[in-house]
Amino acid sequence: MGQRPRSGYGLLAAFLAMCFGSAAGHAQDMLRHVDLNSRQMTTAEMTRDEVLAEIGQATADKPADLTGKQLSGLDLSKIDFRAATLRSAYLNGTNLSGARLDGVNLDQAWAMNADFTGASLKNATLVASQMRKALFNGADLSNARVTADLAGAQLKGARLSGASLGANMKNQSMGLMRALLPSAMLDGADLSGADLSLVDLKFASLKGANLQGTNLAKAQLAGADLTGADVTGTIFTKADVNGATLKGLVGEAEAVDLALTLNFARSYRD
Repeated sequence: MGQRPRSGYGLLAAFLAMCFGSAAGHAQDMLRHVDLNSRQMTTAEMTRDEVLAEIGQATADKPADLTGKQLSGLDLSKIDFRAATLRSAYLNGTNLSGARLDGVNLDQAWAMNADFTGASLKNATLVASQMRKALFNGADLSNARVTADLAGAQLKGARLSGASLGANMKNQSMGLMRALLPSAMLDGADLSGADLSLVDLKFASLKGANLQGTNLAKAQLAGADLTGADVTGTIFTKADVNGATLKGLVGEAEAVDLALTLNFARSYRD
């Protein structure tokens, strides 16, 4: 018999332990305890028309409540979700390209392999969300709060200016809450003024990215590729750049503590 699907709370507990654990290996172990092929994770309990009808009934005092709804695999492209909440929703493989999600609560959502291409998520919250291998190419996440698992995600040309992806050390009762972006594609992304302190960017690609004024203090940049990135005013204090490619950097002279990063001698330079 197949593994019995977990309840929403069980899945959330497993993910929280996974996302905010102290080691990546531990995180991968936790995923093994989640049945990613269960109906709860792969099917939809509503149609696109039903989602639109729910949003159409929303008011300023009563937003459309899609909390915990199973919406995986649906075509929800170009829908305006600004009058809705998607907290803990299941959106695995869902097409949300071009959707309006400004200010929307996507905390603890499951959106693995989801397509957010060109979507607008300004000021949205993606806290403890599972979004591995999701597509955010050209998406706008300006000023969003993102402590999601985005391992292997595509964010080419995405806008994350002013976004908060780093760890808030004043509120870490559940563990180290920050974005996970190992092996993510961020070529040409705008991360200017964003907080990426302590963020996991191991083997991520940041070629030509705008990192002006970005906080990368204590970030994990081992094996990352920053070729041609604009690092004017970028904070690198205690960032680990072991094996990172730091060639053709723009504004290198104005970067903060670049030469004092961890394993700087082991990075690849011009």
